[in-house]
Amino acid sequence: MNTTIKTPIVLIHGLWMTPKSWDTWAERFRAAGHQVIVPGWPGIDDRTVEDIRSNPEALKGIGLKQIADNYERIIRELPEKPIIIGHSFGGVLTQMLADRGLGVAYVGVAPGQTAGVTTLPLSTLWTGTPILSNPFGRNGAKPLSKRHFHFTFGNDLPRSASDELWEEYAVNSYNRVFFEGVASVLNEKGGVTHIDYGRTDRAPLLIITGEIDHVVPPAIGKAVVKKYTGTGSPAIVEYKEYAGRTHRLVSQDGWEEIADYALQWATTHQVRETAEAPETEAAQ
Repeated sequence: MNTTIKTPIVLIHGLWMTPKSWDTWAERFRAAGHQVIVPGWPGIDDRTVEDIRSNPEALKGIGLKQIADNYERIIRELPEKPIIIGHSFGGVLTQMLADRGLGVAYVGVAPGQTAGVTTLPLSTLWTGTPILSNPFGRNGAKPLSKRHFHFTFGNDLPRSASDELWEEYAVNSYNRVFFEGVASVLNEKGGVTHIDYGRTDRAPLLIITGEIDHVVPPAIGKAVVKKYTGTGSPAIVEYKEYAGRTHRLVSQDGWEEIADYALQWATTHQVRETAEAPETEAAQ
Protein backbone atom coordinates (compact mmCIF):
# COMPACT_ATOMS: atom_id res chain seq x y z
CA MET A 1 0.00 0.00 0.00
CA ASN A 2 1.36 3.44 -0.95
CA THR A 3 1.21 5.67 2.13
CA THR A 4 3.41 8.45 0.81
CA ILE A 5 2.48 11.76 2.41
CA LYS A 6 4.07 14.89 1.01
CA THR A 7 5.97 17.20 3.33
CA PRO A 8 3.95 20.16 4.66
CA ILE A 9 5.10 23.63 3.64
CA VAL A 10 5.11 26.81 5.72
CA LEU A 11 5.21 30.10 3.78
CA ILE A 12 6.34 33.27 5.54
CA HIS A 13 5.47 36.66 4.06
CA GLY A 14 7.59 39.79 4.28
CA LEU A 15 7.30 43.38 5.44
CA TRP A 16 4.49 45.49 3.93
CA MET A 17 2.71 42.29 2.89
CA THR A 18 0.20 39.75 4.25
CA PRO A 19 -0.31 36.00 3.63
CA LYS A 20 -2.23 37.06 0.52
CA SER A 21 1.10 37.72 -1.18
CA TRP A 22 1.66 33.93 -1.21
CA ASP A 23 -1.67 33.04 -2.85
CA THR A 24 0.05 32.06 -6.11
CA TRP A 25 2.59 29.66 -4.62
CA ALA A 26 0.24 28.30 -1.96
CA GLU A 27 -2.37 27.31 -4.55
CA ARG A 28 0.26 25.70 -6.76
CA PHE A 29 1.83 23.72 -3.91
CA ARG A 30 -1.57 22.53 -2.69
CA ALA A 31 -2.38 21.37 -6.20
CA ALA A 32 0.83 19.35 -6.04
CA GLY A 33 -0.47 17.56 -2.94
CA HIS A 34 1.19 19.47 -0.11
CA GLN A 35 -0.43 20.84 3.01
CA VAL A 36 0.42 24.55 2.94
CA ILE A 37 0.29 26.77 6.01
CA VAL A 38 0.52 30.54 5.51
CA PRO A 39 0.31 32.27 8.90
CA GLY A 40 0.33 36.04 9.17
CA TRP A 41 2.76 37.89 11.40
CA PRO A 42 1.29 38.68 14.85
CA GLY A 43 -0.99 41.65 14.36
CA ILE A 44 -1.69 40.72 10.74
CA ASP A 45 -2.86 37.17 11.42
CA ASP A 46 -5.75 36.50 9.00
CA ARG A 47 -6.92 40.11 8.69
CA THR A 48 -7.67 41.75 5.34
CA VAL A 49 -5.48 44.40 3.76
CA GLU A 50 -8.23 46.97 4.19
CA ASP A 51 -8.67 46.19 7.88
CA ILE A 52 -4.95 46.47 8.60
CA ARG A 53 -4.65 49.79 6.81
CA SER A 54 -7.59 51.24 8.71
CA ASN A 55 -6.35 49.96 12.07
CA PRO A 56 -2.60 49.23 12.17
CA GLU A 57 -2.25 49.54 15.97
CA ALA A 58 -1.66 45.80 16.42
CA LEU A 59 1.52 46.04 14.30
CA LYS A 60 3.21 48.59 16.54
CA GLY A 61 6.15 47.53 18.70
CA ILE A 62 6.34 43.96 17.43
CA GLY A 63 9.85 42.74 16.66
CA LEU A 64 11.53 39.90 14.84
CA LYS A 65 11.99 37.62 17.84
CA GLN A 66 8.30 37.79 18.70
CA ILE A 67 7.42 36.98 15.08
CA ALA A 68 9.93 34.11 14.91
CA ASP A 69 8.66 32.72 18.23
CA ASN A 70 5.12 32.76 16.85
CA TYR A 71 6.15 30.79 13.78
CA GLU A 72 8.07 28.34 15.93
CA ARG A 73 4.95 27.68 18.00
CA ILE A 74 2.91 27.05 14.84
CA ILE A 75 5.56 24.78 13.33
CA ARG A 76 5.99 22.70 16.49
CA GLU A 77 2.26 21.95 16.45
CA LEU A 78 2.60 20.25 13.04
CA PRO A 79 2.87 16.44 12.98
CA GLU A 80 6.22 16.66 11.19
CA LYS A 81 8.88 19.19 10.30
CA PRO A 82 7.95 21.25 7.24
CA ILE A 83 9.71 22.84 4.32
CA ILE A 84 9.97 26.53 5.26
CA ILE A 85 9.95 29.20 2.54
CA GLY A 86 10.13 32.93 3.24
CA HIS A 87 10.11 36.07 1.12
CA SER A 88 12.09 39.24 1.93
CA PHE A 89 12.04 39.70 5.72
CA GLY A 90 10.24 36.36 5.66
CA GLY A 91 13.49 35.01 4.25
CA VAL A 92 15.32 36.42 7.28
CA LEU A 93 12.79 34.71 9.54
CA THR A 94 13.26 31.49 7.57
CA GLN A 95 16.97 31.57 8.40
CA MET A 96 16.26 32.33 12.06
CA LEU A 97 13.96 29.29 12.16
CA ALA A 98 16.61 27.23 10.36
CA ASP A 99 18.99 28.17 13.15
CA ARG A 100 16.47 26.62 15.54
CA GLY A 101 16.38 23.41 13.48
CA LEU A 102 12.67 23.58 12.71
CA GLY A 103 12.54 22.48 9.06
CA VAL A 104 13.65 19.75 6.67
CA ALA A 105 14.66 22.28 3.98
CA TYR A 106 14.61 26.05 3.65
CA VAL A 107 14.20 28.55 0.82
CA GLY A 108 14.86 32.26 1.19
CA VAL A 109 13.27 34.18 -1.68
CA ALA A 110 14.96 37.59 -1.92
CA PRO A 111 15.89 37.40 1.78
CA GLY A 112 17.10 40.49 3.61
CA GLN A 113 20.43 40.65 5.39
CA THR A 114 20.91 38.56 8.49
CA ALA A 115 23.33 39.64 11.24
CA GLY A 116 26.80 40.43 9.98
CA VAL A 117 25.90 40.67 6.29
CA THR A 118 27.10 44.20 5.65
CA THR A 119 26.51 44.42 1.90
CA LEU A 120 24.18 47.39 1.43
CA PRO A 121 23.49 48.58 -2.13
CA LEU A 122 22.13 52.10 -2.49
CA SER A 123 18.77 50.87 -3.76
CA THR A 124 18.35 48.80 -0.59
CA LEU A 125 19.18 51.79 1.58
CA TRP A 126 16.61 53.86 -0.29
CA THR A 127 13.85 51.31 0.34
CA GLY A 128 14.26 51.86 4.09
CA THR A 129 14.36 55.66 4.14
CA PRO A 130 10.63 56.21 4.86
CA ILE A 131 11.08 54.25 8.09
CA LEU A 132 14.69 54.92 9.08
CA SER A 133 14.40 58.68 8.51
CA ASN A 134 12.41 58.93 11.75
CA PRO A 135 14.24 57.20 14.62
CA PHE A 136 11.45 58.27 16.99
CA GLY A 137 9.07 56.07 15.02
CA ARG A 138 10.90 52.85 15.93
CA ASN A 139 7.75 51.21 17.29
CA GLY A 140 5.38 52.67 14.73
CA ALA A 141 3.50 51.20 11.75
CA LYS A 142 4.19 53.58 8.89
CA PRO A 143 2.07 53.27 5.74
CA LEU A 144 3.82 52.44 2.47
CA SER A 145 3.14 55.12 -0.15
CA LYS A 146 2.18 54.19 -3.70
CA ARG A 147 5.29 55.99 -4.93
CA HIS A 148 7.57 53.94 -2.70
CA PHE A 149 5.71 50.72 -3.53
CA HIS A 150 6.47 51.40 -7.18
CA PHE A 151 10.18 51.58 -6.38
CA THR A 152 10.27 48.56 -4.09
CA PHE A 153 7.79 46.13 -5.65
CA GLY A 154 6.60 47.46 -9.00
CA ASN A 155 9.74 48.68 -10.75
CA ASP A 156 8.99 46.51 -13.80
CA LEU A 157 5.55 48.09 -14.24
CA PRO A 158 3.97 51.38 -15.28
CA ARG A 159 2.97 53.42 -12.24
CA SER A 160 -0.74 52.77 -12.85
CA ALA A 161 -0.29 48.98 -12.78
CA SER A 162 1.90 49.25 -9.69
CA ASP A 163 -0.79 51.32 -7.96
CA GLU A 164 -3.31 48.56 -8.61
CA LEU A 165 -1.05 46.06 -6.86
CA TRP A 166 -0.62 48.50 -3.97
CA GLU A 167 -4.39 48.56 -3.54
CA GLU A 168 -4.55 44.77 -3.45
CA TYR A 169 -1.52 43.89 -1.32
CA ALA A 170 0.28 46.68 0.55
CA VAL A 171 -0.09 47.21 4.30
CA ASN A 172 1.67 49.27 6.96
CA SER A 173 5.19 48.56 8.11
CA TYR A 174 6.40 46.95 11.31
CA ASN A 175 8.92 49.72 11.94
CA ARG A 176 10.64 47.85 14.75
CA VAL A 177 11.39 44.93 12.42
CA PHE A 178 13.21 47.25 10.03
CA PHE A 179 15.21 48.95 12.79
CA GLU A 180 16.20 45.58 14.27
CA GLY A 181 17.26 44.26 10.89
CA VAL A 182 19.48 47.26 10.20
CA ALA A 183 21.01 47.21 13.69
CA SER A 184 21.85 43.52 13.31
CA VAL A 185 23.88 44.10 10.15
CA LEU A 186 26.74 45.51 12.23
CA ASN A 187 26.19 43.23 15.22
CA GLU A 188 26.79 39.69 14.02
CA LYS A 189 27.07 38.10 17.46
CA GLY A 190 24.39 40.00 19.35
CA GLY A 191 21.93 41.13 16.69
CA VAL A 192 18.34 39.96 16.73
CA THR A 193 18.92 38.21 13.40
CA HIS A 194 22.02 36.37 14.66
CA ILE A 195 22.67 33.12 12.79
CA ASP A 196 25.20 30.41 13.54
CA TYR A 197 26.46 30.31 9.96
CA GLY A 198 28.85 27.48 10.69
CA ARG A 199 26.49 24.93 12.22
CA THR A 200 26.86 21.55 10.58
CA ASP A 201 23.41 20.10 11.30
CA ARG A 202 21.33 22.71 9.46
CA ALA A 203 19.01 21.31 6.79
CA PRO A 204 19.70 22.49 3.22
CA LEU A 205 19.11 26.15 2.40
CA LEU A 206 18.44 27.73 -1.01
CA ILE A 207 18.75 31.49 -1.59
CA ILE A 208 16.90 32.96 -4.60
CA THR A 209 17.27 36.51 -5.94
CA GLY A 210 15.98 38.60 -8.84
CA GLU A 211 18.29 40.49 -11.17
CA ILE A 212 16.46 43.86 -10.97
CA ASP A 213 15.28 43.67 -7.36
CA HIS A 214 15.71 47.09 -5.71
CA VAL A 215 15.13 45.79 -2.17
CA VAL A 216 17.36 42.71 -2.17
CA PRO A 217 19.68 42.95 -5.18
CA PRO A 218 21.69 39.84 -6.06
CA ALA A 219 24.71 41.27 -4.21
CA ILE A 220 22.89 40.71 -0.93
CA GLY A 221 21.88 37.16 -1.76
CA LYS A 222 25.43 36.31 -2.75
CA ALA A 223 26.77 37.89 0.46
CA VAL A 224 24.34 35.83 2.56
CA VAL A 225 25.47 32.62 0.85
CA LYS A 226 29.12 33.57 1.34
CA LYS A 227 28.50 33.98 5.08
CA TYR A 228 27.49 30.34 5.25
CA THR A 229 29.95 28.81 2.82
CA GLY A 230 32.85 30.82 4.21
CA THR A 231 32.66 28.89 7.48
CA GLY A 232 33.58 25.60 5.86
CA SER A 233 30.43 23.94 7.17
CA PRO A 234 29.31 20.93 5.10
CA ALA A 235 25.66 22.01 5.42
CA ILE A 236 24.20 22.62 1.95
CA VAL A 237 23.65 26.24 0.90
CA GLU A 238 22.91 27.02 -2.75
CA TYR A 239 22.13 30.13 -4.78
CA LYS A 240 19.83 30.79 -7.75
CA GLU A 241 19.35 34.10 -9.57
CA TYR A 242 16.59 34.93 -12.05
CA ALA A 243 17.08 37.45 -14.85
CA GLY A 244 14.60 40.29 -15.19
CA ARG A 245 12.92 39.62 -11.84
CA THR A 246 12.04 42.25 -9.26
CA HIS A 247 11.34 41.92 -5.53
CA ARG A 248 7.94 40.59 -6.59
CA LEU A 249 9.42 37.18 -7.42
CA VAL A 250 6.45 35.35 -5.93
CA SER A 251 3.85 36.96 -8.21
CA GLN A 252 5.61 38.66 -11.15
CA ASP A 253 4.81 37.15 -14.56
CA GLY A 254 6.69 33.87 -14.75
CA TRP A 255 6.46 33.17 -11.02
CA GLU A 256 5.53 29.56 -11.80
CA GLU A 257 9.08 28.79 -12.94
CA ILE A 258 10.51 30.01 -9.65
CA ALA A 259 7.89 28.27 -7.52
CA ASP A 260 8.42 24.97 -9.29
CA TYR A 261 12.20 25.22 -8.95
CA ALA A 262 11.96 26.07 -5.25
CA LEU A 263 9.62 23.17 -4.60
CA GLN A 264 11.66 20.69 -6.61
CA TRP A 265 14.86 21.80 -4.89
CA ALA A 266 13.35 21.63 -1.41
CA THR A 267 11.73 18.23 -1.86
CA THR A 268 14.90 16.82 -3.41
CA HIS A 269 17.20 18.15 -0.70
CA GLN A 270 14.95 17.78 2.34
CA VAL A 271 16.39 15.90 5.30
CA ARG A 272 14.47 12.81 6.38
CA GLU A 273 14.86 12.16 10.10
CA THR A 274 12.55 9.26 10.89
CA ALA A 275 13.53 5.62 10.62
CA GLU A 276 11.34 3.47 8.38
CA ALA A 277 12.39 -0.07 9.30
CA PRO A 278 9.34 -0.93 11.46
CA GLU A 279 7.01 -0.05 8.57
CA THR A 280 8.82 -2.57 6.33
CA GLU A 281 8.25 -5.39 8.84
CA ALA A 282 4.57 -4.57 9.16
CA ALA A 283 4.12 -4.83 5.40
CA GLN A 284 5.32 -8.45 5.28
